[in-house]
Amino acid sequence: MLEDSPQIELPLPFPVTTGDTPLLPARMVNEYEYCPRLAYLEWVQGEWAESGDTTEGKYVHRRVDKPGGSLPEAEDVEPDARFHARSVTLSSTRLGIIAKMDLIEGDGMTVTPVDYKHGKRPHVAKGAYDPERIQLCVQGMILEEHGYQCAAGVLYFAGSRERVTVEFDAELRERTLAAVNGLRFVAVAGQMPPPLEDSPKCPRCSLVGICLPDEVNFLRNSGISPRPLAVGSDNALPLYVQAHSASVRKAGETLEVSVDDKKVSTVRLIDVSQLVLMGNVYVTTPTLHELMRREIPISWHSFGGWFLGHTIGNGHKNVELRTAQYQGSFDEQVCLRIAKSVTRAKIQNCRTLMRRNWRGDEPSDDLMAEFRRDAEQCERTSNLETLLGIEGQSAARYFRNFRYMLKREDEDISFDFTTRNRRPPTDPVNALLSYAYSLLARTWTVTLAAVGFDPYRGFYHQPRYGRPALALDLMEPFRPLLADSTVLMAINNGEIKLNDFVAAAGSVNLNPDGRKRFIAAYERRLSQEVTHPTFGYRISYRRILEVQARLLGRFLAGELFEFPQFVTR
Repeated sequence: MLEDSPQIELPLPFPVTTGDTPLLPARMVNEYEYCPRLAYLEWVQGEWAESGDTTEGKYVHRRVDKPGGSLPEAEDVEPDARFHARSVTLSSTRLGIIAKMDLIEGDGMTVTPVDYKHGKRPHVAKGAYDPERIQLCVQGMILEEHGYQCAAGVLYFAGSRERVTVEFDAELRERTLAAVNGLRFVAVAGQMPPPLEDSPKCPRCSLVGICLPDEVNFLRNSGISPRPLAVGSDNALPLYVQAHSASVRKAGETLEVSVDDKKVSTVRLIDVSQLVLMGNVYVTTPTLHELMRREIPISWHSFGGWFLGHTIGNGHKNVELRTAQYQGSFDEQVCLRIAKSVTRAKIQNCRTLMRRNWRGDEPSDDLMAEFRRDAEQCERTSNLETLLGIEGQSAARYFRNFRYMLKREDEDISFDFTTRNRRPPTDPVNALLSYAYSLLARTWTVTLAAVGFDPYRGFYHQPRYGRPALALDLMEPFRPLLADSTVLMAINNGEIKLNDFVAAAGSVNLNPDGRKRFIAAYERRLSQEVTHPTFGYRISYRRILEVQARLLGRFLAGELFEFPQFVTR
């Protein structure tokens, strides 16, 4: 008889919160019901990205976010009292949640929470979707814990100007408690929920470019091709300042650049993705504060272009990602797998760049076969020392033939290149290569910090004071694609001439005008869109760097079995 009876599911409430346990925002309960992975990314890992929907939502809430009226204590409410209170924040330690309520309408001891939504009322059976109904029920349960009577709430849809009443019946209360407890258990477990598979929710999600649901599922052999990344267009670009003794100050919603107390340029803050300073440039304290508040980093370089470091605000909140990074960096096998992956990809991309840009006859089959053998040897190596030898051998072969990709003109005015040298570079081509690698290292350092990594703890390059080892790791496959290709483009297209260089004490460097044109060429290359060889959609190199950083995070977290590389065909 016992075998035939159904098993009763008993609710398992989360323990009462203590002073050390953060309260869950009611909005996170909504996100959890909508997508557990979204709630985990926002609440546990501190991820956030604006979208058209979030911006519109802020606009709709511009009035109700301003406190107005007052919510009396439950024991002080008169039986016939009527009141309205806006932007009221209440919490419950029993439930472990906190809610900022847009509007509370009171009639004696009976109160009704009103939650504003920016869209139109959906035509569904219960008048609204479950995540919104559960979020509203959370508010009602908090109000009841504070002594009020709350049997229903209202969802106000600003898009259609309609009010939908939501009854807090037993079924909705049970689902609400299940969502609250479920989110708390997921957060405590420290394991990010898997991404949704081919869900219609993903394309409009503000975190789709961070979550990468289609990409993760595709790499885990789901068989479904990823949809194009539906992320908002970001037209902001780095602002470079290299004039000697220049100053940068905030003026309203703009940045003003002055030289010798004369204003020479004005740029809107919304058009600036980062501030790049070359040499002796002064930045005012209000400017620093504003850039930190907007999470716009400042990159500091020597006048010659050597990357010194960057300034950010509080940094990314994703402690889990850095923990996984540190754990992996002390695991020899993880380090070797990542090192082999990036080195193989670098050799393959060098081979492709040389095959595409070789001037004159096609490169010999033997040369291409040697690069192919180097890439295959990377997979067979069992230690980092051997891998370094393979990489050095391949790099020597690559730079020995680099001159065959340069445009040859009259010998008196052509760029000559025989071998790679640096610190200091002794010829114009080496000066351009060194400068391009410095720009790429800065780009990767800023990208990794924005994603949540520590750029100074790597897997292939060993940690050393002041060296962004992880940035150097991940830039390896992109040296030929972004740095070397920019050098070739600038020289072969005539954007950089020999008179753009200055030579002193055996060192060759770009002059300010040449540096300005080369930076423009580099930024154009970053903005160029290409077809992703793995995912098949069009994407800019600037976005590719971010995707690669996030895929590394998915690999370190155990979601991916291998760290996929960007290898052109």
